[in-house]
Amino acid sequence: MSESDPPKRRRLIPLGEVIALAALIVSALGVWIAWQSSENSGPAQVIEHRTSVPLALRGSIDERGETLVLTPADPGHALESIGVKIAGTSPIELGSDGRLRASDVEAALKGHENEPKDKPLRIRMQLDTRYVEAGADRRASGSYVLRYKWEGGGLFGGRSLRLLGFTRA
Repeated sequence: MSESDPPKRRRLIPLGEVIALAALIVSALGVWIAWQSSENSGPAQVIEHRTSVPLALRGSIDERGETLVLTPADPGHALESIGVKIAGTSPIELGSDGRLRASDVEAALKGHENEPKDKPLRIRMQLDTRYVEAGADRRASGSYVLRYKWEGGGLFGGRSLRLLGFTRA
């Protein structure tokens, strides 16, 4: 080698530059694949599946104990009808308003006239309910307990039934 020849320099590519170049190629390949797959697929469809919520009823009794109003606990349910079955009696049919009157229960309990007066009593009843949820007709049944008491009686007055409460059995 002569002094007039410039020295040959070898340039080595550092390892960091190789890794950066590989990462650039991989990300470009990923973008290209994503772009190709988005062209081939149609519009995305979102399907919502709503799960069914079991029917739960709430009962509220008016101040005088003459009417029990049954309403769904979930506002997404709408009552169509309720059938009330008390053992040994004919069923009582309620409309969509869910009103059970003490006089209807009293008529159903004709054989219970000898029960004690002014003492809280309870009787089991079966409710068969038809209701609507998310546009679909549904049915549910459940066992409940109705609390009541007999009032009045006396020398000239007749006995009357007063509703006290309503609970799930």
